[in-house]
Amino acid sequence: MTTPPIATDIDEAAPLRHQLADHLAAAGHIRTPAVDHALRTVPRHAFAPEVSLEAAYANDIVATRHAPDGQVISSISAPWLQADMLEAARIQPGHHVLEIGSGGYNAALIAELADPTGHVTTLDIDPAVTERATRFLAETGYDRVRVVTADAEHLPARLIPDGGFDAIVVTVATWDLPWMGALAEGGRLIAPLRLHGYHWAIGFTKSEGALHSDEPLIICGFVAMQGDGAWKTNRRTVPGTGVHLSWEDGTPLPVDQLTHALTREPTVTRTNITVGGQEPFDALTLYLAGALPGFCRLEVDPEGNNKVLNPPPRHWPAAAIMRGGSLARLATERIGDGDDGNGRYEFVIHGYGDHGHAAAQEMAEQVQHWQRNHRGARCPLITARPAAGPAPASTDHEPHVFAKKHTRITLDWPIVPGSAARPTSPGSCDAR
Repeated sequence: MTTPPIATDIDEAAPLRHQLADHLAAAGHIRTPAVDHALRTVPRHAFAPEVSLEAAYANDIVATRHAPDGQVISSISAPWLQADMLEAARIQPGHHVLEIGSGGYNAALIAELADPTGHVTTLDIDPAVTERATRFLAETGYDRVRVVTADAEHLPARLIPDGGFDAIVVTVATWDLPWMGALAEGGRLIAPLRLHGYHWAIGFTKSEGALHSDEPLIICGFVAMQGDGAWKTNRRTVPGTGVHLSWEDGTPLPVDQLTHALTREPTVTRTNITVGGQEPFDALTLYLAGALPGFCRLEVDPEGNNKVLNPPPRHWPAAAIMRGGSLARLATERIGDGDDGNGRYEFVIHGYGDHGHAAAQEMAEQVQHWQRNHRGARCPLITARPAAGPAPASTDHEPHVFAKKHTRITLDWPIVPGSAARPTSPGSCDAR
């Protein structure tokens, strides 16, 4: 493969860099002069020599490292998401900042925000990634950034400044938050946290030993955490069906008894709650993950023998619950064209097995509860507290509590008065 040449003429890259910053500002991702200055200053193309100048300044990720199977294991994040996360981090001149997940470009942006009076450390488990970051940071004049090769699950104590970091920015998808003790009181931690497999970039402030969210949640996708902090998907396959169920937070259940249930046509429970074809409903699935014991995510093999799963989930795993040898899963049914021509859909629950209808009714009641009480509200407030030893056996049945290795994550859903409040962006928590 021929590597495109790095643009060396500053006048060639500057217009594209300013055009990108203008776009991000107009879309609301850049909200402060400091972040605006950083994105107009740091030469993104110098950290992405594998791609063209235009691709380097596109509002999209740049994959920089792949696993043998082709999976992306390191990348430069999309500029809109980098801007949102840097705004949420509230980095000031003189701050001590830790970035987990390296590459160089985001560390350079952080260095601009912290200025030469601050101290920036970027850490990654992959020596090929840190070597690349070290080289590009030096070439672009940001060699004051400390680059460390280590497993973030075991953050070296020598890296932690007296009193802790003022900000920690995590740029890999993480299942847990083991860095609470490395953060200063009042410090900011920004992380793409996985809750039952759903990815949300969340801004936390540390107060009295706990982390409290105070930013709108951002739906996002990041490369996976590696090392001892990597999560276990706990994926089970229903024999003979090509149907897979995953329990990322919670106890996996035996799935062999579902084979018979998935050979029969499902019952259909209607909710009378609708969503537009272009409207996200990620907040609903996050709500269901916390509200329903036995929650899991359902995927199917395109070529599998799963004809009763009609329509099958295609782009994202479906929300589902198991009840013994029965299953219920969230689906949508088109009921019209909608005002914008993109369709209007009703949430319906498909039930499989002898008790599938009862499971579907249980899920439908929670969908209706979300509609009445939470759909028009702001994002849930998320609190992370240190795990006080092994989680009790009842944890999986406590509503909206996710027990992890280092922390217990609690979601507190605000309530909106009224019977069917409608939000500006239904189901999305990233509206400002």
